[in-house]
Amino acid sequence: MGEAKARLVERAGGVVCAETEAHHASLAFVAVEDPRQAEATARRLKSLGLLVNVADRPELCDFTTPSILDRDPVLIAIGTSGASAGLAKQLRLRLEAMLPQSLGRLADGLGRARDAIRAQYPDASDRRIALDEALSENGPLDPLDARSAGHIDNWLAQSTKASTDRAVEIHLTSDDPDDLTLRQARLLGMADTILHDPQIAAAILERARADAVRCAYRAEAEIPPGLTIILRRAG
Repeated sequence: MGEAKARLVERAGGVVCAETEAHHASLAFVAVEDPRQAEATARRLKSLGLLVNVADRPELCDFTTPSILDRDPVLIAIGTSGASAGLAKQLRLRLEAMLPQSLGRLADGLGRARDAIRAQYPDASDRRIALDEALSENGPLDPLDARSAGHIDNWLAQSTKASTDRAVEIHLTSDDPDDLTLRQARLLGMADTILHDPQIAAAILERARADAVRCAYRAEAEIPPGLTIILRRAG
């Protein structure tokens, strides 16, 4: 386990040193079998000002390490706050099977096309909506489609102005976000503004973009520019 932690540090660009050189370090990893020795070592290293991670002892940890899925430059970190490393690993393995190896090439291609995308969509809201629609499920740049990395130029050549300044009304049947349809969840994630009835559950509103404007819905209110979602209770 100690060797695995060392590989993780080196992969991230860190330098691994022995405990005798701890005064040069910022982070410490403790991987010993004896529980008393692990506790004593953790206390000693913490007294030197280091942040400490103790294998299989989350109660002694100042930080935990996630399970990492690498599609360079895309990195996905899955953590459970030390509750279950096995769960984090199994989630990563499931995602490994879902995410194509070409995902990194798609990210690199979008990075190289940033100036062209900005030129095509000078307005930030238009640009965000165009990318949201292109990267959505079955879109021309669907991240789960291994062919998408080769479609960026064609997408830009065929793109037209994104369909902005529209309002979509969603009638909710429950307060459970798991009951949202895929379309409803996607629209919430894209919206610039959320107009909602006062009784809409916080769990539903949390599915919206963190930077989306949220306001109480009023029938006479003017619809703002961009994509607006109106959340109402069914019935």
